[in-house]
Amino acid sequence: MAGFVRGAASSSQPTYDAQSVVLGHTSDSRLVQRARAVFRRVAKPGELRGLAKAADVIIARNLECLVMGSRVCGSRPLIYECLDIHRTLLGNGAAERAIQAVEALLLPRVDYLLTSSPAFQREYFSRRPLKAPVLVLENRYRPPAGTAPPEPQPAPERNGIYTIGWFGMLRCRRSFEVLAALARRNEGKIEVIIAGKPSPAVFPDFEADLRANPALRYFGPYRPEQLASLYGRCHFAWCIDWFEEGLNSAWLLPNRLYESMAFGVVPIALDDVETGAWLRREGAGVLVSDASEVEGAIGGMDAAAYRAARAAVRQIDRCKLIAGEDEGRELSRMLGRLVAGRQHDGERRGSAR
Repeated sequence: MAGFVRGAASSSQPTYDAQSVVLGHTSDSRLVQRARAVFRRVAKPGELRGLAKAADVIIARNLECLVMGSRVCGSRPLIYECLDIHRTLLGNGAAERAIQAVEALLLPRVDYLLTSSPAFQREYFSRRPLKAPVLVLENRYRPPAGTAPPEPQPAPERNGIYTIGWFGMLRCRRSFEVLAALARRNEGKIEVIIAGKPSPAVFPDFEADLRANPALRYFGPYRPEQLASLYGRCHFAWCIDWFEEGLNSAWLLPNRLYESMAFGVVPIALDDVETGAWLRREGAGVLVSDASEVEGAIGGMDAAAYRAARAAVRQIDRCKLIAGEDEGRELSRMLGRLVAGRQHDGERRGSAR
């Protein structure tokens, strides 16, 4: 496995196994810097070819990796994994159009697309020059290696105080501001806790933002095994995202949707986006049409109504929330068929000569 790491190298960087290769360090919202890093690897692909020498298939986990993967895949199958549609793929500026042209050039070479939401295929890739089949693998919660799937925990007893948790990659300033105002207006009734990594591009001084909003409690970054403790404090999970409102934010199915319900917590989501559609199908969650409705939806919920909301979450098939071995086997079978088909084509061409 090889790829770029976000942020500058430091002692706090996560560690990688012996088979992982860090190709360089990139930063949020620094498009030119990232493009240069990719160009250097594409212009001199020797190391990439060496890394991929023994591979039967190349999986590119984002567009920049697709650029590099297409350079070294040769006759091997090329898989494109796209879990977000970046704003540059939807803009009209010169830089955006250049990136879209690169993607349009590469998509016909893709043998299979892996994505995490049916809306990405429906709203975006169906309009792009992609001819490959699509496999949707949702961002279901995957327990840390060696641990059992979580069981829904009892709702915390807080004497009528409801706690909302916002965990994960923190990149939506509007969510921060809405939650801060909600906690400030409802002190003693609604509490908000935050944990995860704030995007430096969105929150250049996150500590100052927290000091200006003392009603919010921030627990810092966390490890996967700490999620049980974090969600054990919560009644609700914030699953609203306006980072790329009307575009990627409307189409994605976020990790926190699945992981919150895996721990028995009730998600809060917008009704008119893909997350809301998912919850409507399952008859679960608190769905609102606008941020202004959150306060009334939660503040007006008595204990019986909350128990009913939590029971609806517990009634969802756990296989829809927690990643199982079936997904891995399905992906392995798909990759095996691609590799076998490519080898057969190679043998047929060889015999024809």
